[in-house]
Amino acid sequence: MTKPRKLMTAGEVRRTLERLAFEIIEHHDPGCGLALVGIQRRGAELATRLKALIDAKAGCDVPLGKLDINLYRDDWTNSEVQPQVGPSHIPFSLAEKNVVLIDDVLFSGRTIRAALEALLDYGRPNRVELLVLIDRRGHRELPIQADYVGKRVHTEPGEHVDVAVAELDGEDGVMLVG
Repeated sequence: MTKPRKLMTAGEVRRTLERLAFEIIEHHDPGCGLALVGIQRRGAELATRLKALIDAKAGCDVPLGKLDINLYRDDWTNSEVQPQVGPSHIPFSLAEKNVVLIDDVLFSGRTIRAALEALLDYGRPNRVELLVLIDRRGHRELPIQADYVGKRVHTEPGEHVDVAVAELDGEDGVMLVG
């Protein structure tokens, strides 16, 4: 096992989120049907931060939702393991919204497939775009690509990316562990 390698410091995470907020503002009029939905756990914290940045920079109040996808996962094949389903909170209609779905790491695409299925239970948006902090290149199992990417990282199959957020982990950062 190799020594963990820091991919992003707290400062780099902050600057990356600022850049991503500006990219969203460039592509959308935040007052015209834009909504953010973060995938629980760390995607939801990133979505909350992006909302604050977009609201401050665009002078608006973008709707924010949080989505738990555990019930929609396709990897619960062992009947002895029961999924821990948490709360989703989308307190607005998705109808006619341009939704930016937010997650921490894009790897195989299966989490995003589950999130899209879960999202449709809340309505049919005009459009869904994907924002990820880290895009692990070369391991896709499904034809899913992010519209907004913080950092692209080449990883080996035995490695994984750990994203830490201050709200849950006490500090921000991204590590490559393998």
